[in-house]
Amino acid sequence: MACREEEEGGERSENQEDLVQEQGLQEAHPAQGKDSLSAQGKRRYERKQSGYGGQTKPVFHKKAKTTKKIVLKLQCQSCKHYSQHPIKRCKYFEIGGDKKGKGTSLF
Repeated sequence: MACREEEEGGERSENQEDLVQEQGLQEAHPAQGKDSLSAQGKRRYERKQSGYGGQTKPVFHKKAKTTKKIVLKLQCQSCKHYSQHPIKRCKYFEIGGDKKGKGTSLF
């Protein structure tokens, strides 16, 4: 369900049951998807990068960690309230991936 170990990746379903504090009941919460390519910051950055002059923004090179802490951003279907669920560290994480059955392989 979540990251099983730090070295392995994990899968999680697209919808997850979660408690809504305001209503006091559990409802389905879909996870947030990919960031939009047409967002204002992305458009501004692409415009600034185009043309001559090389890299326009600083690029960070002193990275120490090899894994990321996964945080799911869940939204309530009825009241549109957002909640964040932290998961353990893992190198690879997938939402709504193929489920591996008993005695079967994914490839």
